[in-house]
Amino acid sequence: MNTKLLDTVRFPLAVLLAFGLVRCGQNAAAIAPPKDEPIPVKLQPVTIGGHNRILQYSGLIASNSEARLSFKIGGIISRIFVKEGDHVAAGQLLATLDLTEIDAQVNQAAQNVEKSQRDERRMTNLYRDTVASLEQLQNVQTQLTVAREALRIASFNRKYAQIRAASAGTILQKVMNEGEYASAGAAVLTFTGTGQGDWVVRFGVSDKDWAVLKKGDKAVIAMDAYPGESFGGVITKLAEGSDPNGGTYAVEVAVAQGGHKLAPGLFCTIQLQPPSPYARNFVFIPASALAEGDGNTGFVYTINDDKRTVKKIPIRVAYLQGDLIAVSGGLDNVRQVITDGVGYLTEKSVVRLSTDTSIHSN
Repeated sequence: MNTKLLDTVRFPLAVLLAFGLVRCGQNAAAIAPPKDEPIPVKLQPVTIGGHNRILQYSGLIASNSEARLSFKIGGIISRIFVKEGDHVAAGQLLATLDLTEIDAQVNQAAQNVEKSQRDERRMTNLYRDTVASLEQLQNVQTQLTVAREALRIASFNRKYAQIRAASAGTILQKVMNEGEYASAGAAVLTFTGTGQGDWVVRFGVSDKDWAVLKKGDKAVIAMDAYPGESFGGVITKLAEGSDPNGGTYAVEVAVAQGGHKLAPGLFCTIQLQPPSPYARNFVFIPASALAEGDGNTGFVYTINDDKRTVKKIPIRVAYLQGDLIAVSGGLDNVRQVITDGVGYLTEKSVVRLSTDTSIHSN
């Protein structure tokens, strides 16, 4: 058996069982053996192989620098200098509020600073002449400090009454228009950076997969937009807790752009392969050998030494991969399992080995 298995198929065990039962029902009328006659069966070998499991997920391309841009203070939008799809440079002015009110607040704060400075100089001279007390001097000094801080706040607010691009990027969406009132923090523009290393894929993984992944693990990414091509990637973020809504653990993979044009929303599939320390040996059996299953447990049949009776064996299923099942326990010293004819078996069944190629797997 080729132990380098690819393209792990991830779906519940119950789906496989349901498929098998449907096939069994479809063929029962045609191939069910007469009563009291041995049931024809076929055997398939059990194989053992070391397999470093490949995990496959899907997600959408996003920019690590995507942001919803807003004003720090509320006000009427005076100008928006860009439209959707525009490419912008770092520091470029994108939008501004009407600055009439905020400029008045800055001027008012500046006048208060000037007045407090005059009061402080006057009180200092009086204190030197022992006309004013130390407490009076300290009070005007405090007023001057407060006035300066108020000016600093007003100047800061004026600076963020404008929106500028933090880096080179693209305007994805214009949420508001000129003349609208924008409250503090309300999104006006949606922006995404376009620098190298900005592109990521975000998706959720199960708890079992999260346990074997770590930051720095390599990924292979395929995109529908570039059929036949693959992109390198590396895990840059791994959540320390699960999403309370979906119960999955968030993973972020940085995508190596490789000179290709990327855009937010491109669909892609991601293959993750935990490094060799997490590899282990599994027993592999054909999926058609599974007779019953519930969650991660199931049952298979093998033939006894008399070649006529069968033995029902409980197994622990690790995962499904293509037409194979990786078994983590239950098949010690078992070399073959029954595949064709398994749908008709019970622990009391009498069987005969068959080479008839018309027998259907169930």
